Amino acid sequence: MSASKLEIEDIIDRALAEDLGKGDLTTESLIPRDQQGVSFIVVKKEGILAGIRVAKQVFHQVDPQLEVDILFDDGARVGPGIRVARISGSVASILKAERVALNFLQRLSGIASETNRYVEAVKGLPVRIMDTRKTTPGLRSLEKYAVRVGGGENHRMSLSDGILIKDNHIAALQRRGLTLKEIVGKARQGAPQRLPVEVEVRTVSEALDAVEAGADIVMLDNMSIADMRKAVKFIRGRALIEASGGITLENVKAVAETGVDFISVGALTHSASALDISLELEAQD
Repeated sequence: MSASKLEIEDIIDRALAEDLGKGDLTTESLIPRDQQGVSFIVVKKEGILAGIRVAKQVFHQVDPQLEVDILFDDGARVGPGIRVARISGSVASILKAERVALNFLQRLSGIASETNRYVEAVKGLPVRIMDTRKTTPGLRSLEKYAVRVGGGENHRMSLSDGILIKDNHIAALQRRGLTLKEIVGKARQGAPQRLPVEVEVRTVSEALDAVEAGADIVMLDNMSIADMRKAVKFIRGRALIEASGGITLENVKAVAETGVDFISVGALTHSASALDISLELEAQD
């Protein structure tokens, strides 16, 4: 996982503070502090597990005395009825941690599962499925980790990780009289290190202009399949090619078959449905 231990602990602390508020009034008024029990995290729907160690950390941050045994690790393909973790110890502590632990696990497993569906849809084709920066604020490192668990790859983690000249950059600078070639050159000159320069385009003509301007990567944004094929034919061997915008499970294979090198899909993180997972308290004394 790319996030540091301290970063994950901080994310969990904020989630727990949000959920617990001034305390779990229901549990504190009903459950004796010394009551012990055993619970299991149970998957209700088929998918790819991601975030089980984050869930484990939630339980430990609520109560270090809880015992959490991971039965299936991240990346496992799971289905209805599968128990992926066993938690034993204070029933009150288990109940206080339950919702936050499940929120992380359901969200990350949903992203991994959605990513895996896209990866499987283009299996056998020489293309890579990538995410975008369309992530939940504050959870990017975890969500991009879940993409990797699902078999995808990460685009930029932050704006400091690469140069991507988008339509609004171009529009702003063209108003100042700069050509696309000058814009690409300016980006190279201003970069703190030698990084690939990527340019977003919407037409075949713009794609050719980007290559002529010296772009290392050309992003074909919201292009039709026919136009993608034309752009790939003209660009192949001169720059890497990324397809983005309007990518769905229904059309991702057709996009991959155009010959692009990468396909970036915002839906991996902004539209993935949570995987149905619950906690069941099985025994107590």
